[in-house]
Amino acid sequence: MDVAVESRVDPGRIGFARKVKAYVSLTKPRVVELLLVTTVPTMILAANGIPNLWLVLATVVGGYMSAGSAGAFNCYIDRDIDRVMRRTKNRPLVTGELSDREALVFSWALGIASVVVLAVFTNWLAAALSVVAILLYVVFYTLILKRRTPQNIVWGGVAGCMPVLIGWAAVTGSLDWAPFILFGIIFLWTPPHYWPLSMKYRADYKDAGVPMLAVVRGRAAVGLQVILYAWAMVACSLLLIPVAHMGLFYIAVSLVAGGWFIYESHRLYNLAIRHESVSPMRVFHGSIAYLTLIFLAVAIDPLLPF
Repeated sequence: MDVAVESRVDPGRIGFARKVKAYVSLTKPRVVELLLVTTVPTMILAANGIPNLWLVLATVVGGYMSAGSAGAFNCYIDRDIDRVMRRTKNRPLVTGELSDREALVFSWALGIASVVVLAVFTNWLAAALSVVAILLYVVFYTLILKRRTPQNIVWGGVAGCMPVLIGWAAVTGSLDWAPFILFGIIFLWTPPHYWPLSMKYRADYKDAGVPMLAVVRGRAAVGLQVILYAWAMVACSLLLIPVAHMGLFYIAVSLVAGGWFIYESHRLYNLAIRHESVSPMRVFHGSIAYLTLIFLAVAIDPLLPF
């Protein structure tokens, strides 16, 4: 039986609290949390200390709204896929908690509001970068790449790199080499973060007709690509040391965390080529831990006296 038929609810029986929860779910809050983890440390690095807290709050709120708008548009556009995949069967457009029209209006309203918040309380450069981020995720990734190429997550991941540029621009009103290196870290991190997840849900993506790398090439190819991107990501993280004059704390964290993630990447590949049972979610969760550690180091290092 079709998942959408099984799980769909009567819209007339949905209470206010559940409706609000459905709208929040539409913004993909777990993804947005990860994006904001990179924004605040970037702002601390840009200010070489603690920036104005009202500015941080405005940037975080505007950034959440921007990323939430992109996520909501994605849910609206991909609602046909979400009805097929088990991983997304509880999204509000599948369950019927929100109508297509409600989701579309919410997406536009949240996106416009994010631009207004950033333009009024930060600056126009940050607001313009927010618009670019939404367009990249909605048009470039969701509409153009996702259903056409296994490289979808590589180039579509550019949208997820934008928060560091927005955070830097909010503090300085300009851009420099340091935020572009942070951009590069996230860009290179995205494939080894997302491809292991696609290994776990390979059958879902295959049924939905989404050509993820795990679907078209298999586990060994994914494992090899994860290794290559992991090495490139760690190398990129070390570039920040001379460019942003990072201290011993960042150096130590980037080397230890990077070495650990490279080890996990090689472990995944070795298991895959030996046709043994693999645990791709170990690498998926490890990638989240890696990015969190790197950006915590970015935030803490400028505050230390050495």
